[in-house]
Amino acid sequence: MAQPWADVRAEVRELLLAPSLVRAVAAGRRRGAALEWRRAEVRPVELKAGRRLQVVRYDERQAHTSNYDDTGAAEAVDGLLEQGFGNWHVETTDEVVQVRITKKGDAMTHRSPRGDAPAPPSGHDRAKPRLLDVEHADVRAFLMAVGVADRSGVIKPTKQDKYRQVEQFVRLLDAAVSDAVTAGALREATPEKPWRVVDLGCGNAYLTVGAYVWLARVRRLPVAVHGVDVRESFRDRNAALAEELGWSSGLTFEAASIEDAADEPYDVVIALHACDTATDDALARAVHWQAPVLLAAPCCHHDLQKQISRRTTPSPYGSLTRHGLLRERFVDVLTDAVRSLLLRLVGYRVDTVEFVSDLHTPRNLLIRAVRTGAPPTRDDLAEYNALVADWSIAPALAARIAPELDDARARARA
Repeated sequence: MAQPWADVRAEVRELLLAPSLVRAVAAGRRRGAALEWRRAEVRPVELKAGRRLQVVRYDERQAHTSNYDDTGAAEAVDGLLEQGFGNWHVETTDEVVQVRITKKGDAMTHRSPRGDAPAPPSGHDRAKPRLLDVEHADVRAFLMAVGVADRSGVIKPTKQDKYRQVEQFVRLLDAAVSDAVTAGALREATPEKPWRVVDLGCGNAYLTVGAYVWLARVRRLPVAVHGVDVRESFRDRNAALAEELGWSSGLTFEAASIEDAADEPYDVVIALHACDTATDDALARAVHWQAPVLLAAPCCHHDLQKQISRRTTPSPYGSLTRHGLLRERFVDVLTDAVRSLLLRLVGYRVDTVEFVSDLHTPRNLLIRAVRTGAPPTRDDLAEYNALVADWSIAPALAARIAPELDDARARARA
């Protein structure tokens, strides 16, 4: 039921200043309201000087972090509530409160128990608690089944990197879906309408199963997770694992190419280490589905490498491609920059973060995108057109999302 924002605002203020606060996120623009910051996060932290309220404000370029004592905290919270944010996500030790402000200026509030998810750390110098805690029975069963933990549930010394990779992935996934819900891009998951998650090119499905364990078994969210890989051997192995763990009703697998996988809209699309233009295939499927959340870790950027190796480097960038190693690294970055820009043109808010890999390089890049549906600006289009013209490239993703790209051009804002 809608309530006056003034009444709900007072309740949100009380939660933000309460000792039980775990974390809060404000995002999205309220209709007709001014907004200085793109996003804000609030959480308590323990410093040497004592407990403080930490506020992180994000503009289009960077994050601005400030810590406040009791006196300054109230003023900082009031300042955030004066902003024109359209969505508030507040977690306390007991519950999660979601507030969405409607076009009419009223507030719609949804409450749910916080569940089993551990609280984020409050100290700067403390190690982050594991989201996939081996003390959780389902987490332990998963890690033992895939050989990361031994029969006693202890992480094997030789599998520490794999454990950190799965842990880092679910942390990024959790932040992405929470951000999307807060921004109003992703609906709340319900038993009647669970989130539909697909991993395109899932391989041995460590991360696919990890996503299911975190969302369904730890956070207790209604989800249906589906893994797709072209190899039937992986399909059979992964399905047997799901059956062994008793999760086959919510965790399924399919043997198919990314292009031929069942064409049903998904809420969350994952594509991790899909080689070369297979990443573009996965991104294109997400765009066609208008998926609210997209997480992609690209791999093997051969397509633009070949294109640029056959062309004359535009002036004055010859030094970027003169040496093979520099050219390879530069074109990897260029490929993912173009992908990110294309996603932005067709209605996604995009950022890139480091992702722990199980490949030879210890870290690589993850494209994280949340669908907003916002049309591009003419400057966005001009930047993309100039980039592909200067380098004389034909991005694979552009061809795969040509209808959406044409629509974006027609909808471009002045």
